[in-house]
Amino acid sequence: MRKIIYIFMILLMSVLLMSCKDKGKNIPEDPKTEENKDLNENKNETVEEQPDESKEDIEEVPDNEGGNVIGTNDSAIITGLAGDIMKNMTLEEKVGQLFIVNLELLDSSKGNYYEFRSLTKKMVAGIQKYNVGGVCFFSRNIETREQTTKLINKLQERSKFPMFITVDEEGGQVARIANNDNMKTTKFPTIEEIGKMDDKEYAFNMGETIGREIRELGFNVDFAPVADVRTNELNTEIGNRSFGNNPKLVARMVKEVVSGLQSQGISATLKHFPGHGDAVNDSHEGAVNVENDIERLRSVEFVPFKAGIKEGADFVMISHISISRVTEDTVPASLSSLVLNEMLRLEMGFQGIAITDALNMKAITDQYNSKQAAKQAFIAGADILLMPEKLPEAYNSILQAVQNGEISEERLDTSVRRILEIKVKRGIIPIDTDLVAGKMDTDNSVDSETEENNE
Repeated sequence: MRKIIYIFMILLMSVLLMSCKDKGKNIPEDPKTEENKDLNENKNETVEEQPDESKEDIEEVPDNEGGNVIGTNDSAIITGLAGDIMKNMTLEEKVGQLFIVNLELLDSSKGNYYEFRSLTKKMVAGIQKYNVGGVCFFSRNIETREQTTKLINKLQERSKFPMFITVDEEGGQVARIANNDNMKTTKFPTIEEIGKMDDKEYAFNMGETIGREIRELGFNVDFAPVADVRTNELNTEIGNRSFGNNPKLVARMVKEVVSGLQSQGISATLKHFPGHGDAVNDSHEGAVNVENDIERLRSVEFVPFKAGIKEGADFVMISHISISRVTEDTVPASLSSLVLNEMLRLEMGFQGIAITDALNMKAITDQYNSKQAAKQAFIAGADILLMPEKLPEAYNSILQAVQNGEISEERLDTSVRRILEIKVKRGIIPIDTDLVAGKMDTDNSVDSETEENNE
């Protein structure tokens, strides 16, 4: 009889413990809006609310199958492995890691905006020659889930160094993947609408959902969230891509999106530092100057970036605006050492990857050629040079500057180390990589069916 009572008590305690555990996972209901209705319909799991001080620990890096966890948060492993890989890299390979390119820069035979959707021989040759750090996908490269995943896998297979596979998937207006119905991923309202909700849980779930869905396709970096505070209603470049005009609200939303994305192993990118929300003109079309002083920047523009950096964002994207009242010149921020070093590194304390906005934008190309822009941005403190107008000129400008001593190899190693460390942390470079031993078994042949793009 005592044995029966003892077993009964154990079972009762187990039920009570399970009940308590389950209660900790409950999430308050979202506000009853059409936007939240869309998100709730696509939720596959609930997320336990985390206290601010523990959000830093949400660093699980899942693999593409959505099950096992890859990557590591062990700083000794991250720095040690990155250092070991660097020992086996040539100077040319190190320089290549500084570039993230669009597919047309790897195969320029079809012009600047060709709809490449499969691997070509010239892309393979470009990857072999430059050892680029990553590629950026646009809507024109994304047709179906199968096609996108196949292209990403083939690009990675042909690269000696696993690449950043990047995309602008902000949600709302700028969503290269979700705005294609063939991709069957979750669509979200505009970022401005989400900001009006002021719902931190919704923002986290959006980041988590986007992160999970693009990871399943093979992407590992999202050029999101937009951390700009839109204080100028005439600003059309940012427009409804901003969470709003209140810096504290934008900071709350940005922090949660970063946390959500990176909980899924996707590197988040804060953009566009030092803040593009008060500009009138579009840097895609020409030079843009914002006449805010440093006090204004610190009280408004910097606030969301500080929150995202504190949350551990892997990337910060530097815009091409100039801030003449601070720098006393009209040099684009992406080419300014005052912005990249004094502001971003020293004042903001950012130790991750600083990436330029696209260097093929007219704010750059109207004033600088590819050689000048790449070298000046790198000397100023950028780690990754995004989509130069002409890759050979940009690549050779850095290579030659290191060879002739204009840029020290120590400076080059600083950026390459940051890049490799993020790749190790996020599992892009596996811990058991052959790169440490300098092995390379990459098959650089191209299947006959993808030898040329026959769209």
